[in-house]
Amino acid sequence: MNEYNDRSLRLYVLIAATLSSFLTPFMGSSINVALPVIALQFKIDAILQTWIPTAFLLAAAIFAVPFGRLSEIYGMKRVFVYGNIIFTVSAILSAFSPSAMALIVFRAIQGVGSAMIFVTGLAILTRVFPPYERGKAIGINTAAVYIGLSMGPVLGGFLTRFLGWQSIFLSTVPLTVIVLAVSLLRIDGEWADAAGETFDIPGSISYCIFLFLLMYGFSALPDTMGALMILLSIGAFAVFLRMELSSTSPVFNVRLFRNLTFSFSSLAALINYSATFAVSLLLSYHLQYIKGLDPGSSGLILVTQPIVMALVAPVAGRASDRFNPQTLAGIGMAVTSLALLSLSILDRTTPVPMIIVSLFVLGLGFGFFSSPNTNAIMGSVERKDYGIASATVSSMRLIGQAFSIGIVTLIFAFLIGRVPISPANYDLLIESTRICFLIFGVLCFVGVFAATARRNDG
Repeated sequence: MNEYNDRSLRLYVLIAATLSSFLTPFMGSSINVALPVIALQFKIDAILQTWIPTAFLLAAAIFAVPFGRLSEIYGMKRVFVYGNIIFTVSAILSAFSPSAMALIVFRAIQGVGSAMIFVTGLAILTRVFPPYERGKAIGINTAAVYIGLSMGPVLGGFLTRFLGWQSIFLSTVPLTVIVLAVSLLRIDGEWADAAGETFDIPGSISYCIFLFLLMYGFSALPDTMGALMILLSIGAFAVFLRMELSSTSPVFNVRLFRNLTFSFSSLAALINYSATFAVSLLLSYHLQYIKGLDPGSSGLILVTQPIVMALVAPVAGRASDRFNPQTLAGIGMAVTSLALLSLSILDRTTPVPMIIVSLFVLGLGFGFFSSPNTNAIMGSVERKDYGIASATVSSMRLIGQAFSIGIVTLIFAFLIGRVPISPANYDLLIESTRICFLIFGVLCFVGVFAATARRNDG
């Protein structure tokens, strides 16, 4: 408990974790705005275009759990530092990509680095902050995510317009240098509660295979190969589950899911991110293709949602230290559902102010959901399980984000096909967008029950 009494340590951990939490969503939301420009430069179709964000999410999700376990064995700070190094190098490589396929590969490598950052930043925060301040710290950290989402569309739009999309990647390098400096020079000590234990290589491999088959198969639908890979993923999951239950040092302690708070909070996070991550992508397409706005103007509109998130998240985080976090998360999920359903009636004549209002309500709902839900997950496990609990939070977020993009890809494949988006298929783009928002709204409605129908049974 010594770290609870070290105020300077808590401050530097909060700075490093918060800055690194800002970087990835900033990158993601910036790239979403730049996708039409990237697609034009590399002359790629709508399906391949979606793989630029999907490759990152797939890699980050696959490696989150293994690196969560590695951080418990070899040290959370060590994995955090190496993750930031990989993130920085891959950002530079992405900026100088000679082709769309090279960009996709470098984005996947960046996803690996991000996984290392995700699983350790939150775990260290939870470790150094006492329970009565944990929600506040998580709220500040979550606000950084939303500030990244806020600045991404605006700065990304203007960077793309005036300096080219490559500048988005290069703009993150100075911040990662600051994170590395703070981590190496100001954060002393290490956190490795499972030091000396063995790393479950077979379990890690089976987990990676399962998640790859599931996520890639989902993104490959409606092709037959996609359905086959999803079926194979079920078998891979059965193998993984059996291995983990029999292992003395599992990569993922699946017995944590016996805790109903942990289980349903994780499910709620999966549903919420599955329903919300693709919003900026869809609206970026709608504003640029249908409304004819440039990337900078589109970014200024899209900034509404994450700004509201950034303002609400710290308040919701502090509230979750005093009130039932499950109840707050359920309220947030319900508000999110209403906002998504309001976007399911988009058409050519929908006024921009109406879109802004929907984004405002969406930001309000998501802001009230995320911090309390994360506090519920991290507060439901013992200290020795912080690493894997943090990995679970990251995995649910990343899998949900990939599913969100996958749903869009699936709907686009059915209605638009593998052709570039052009005026000839704008009506199909509008129809696809409306269907996606309807699906997302229904998902969040179901998620209300996952967010509230749980109690901590220890």
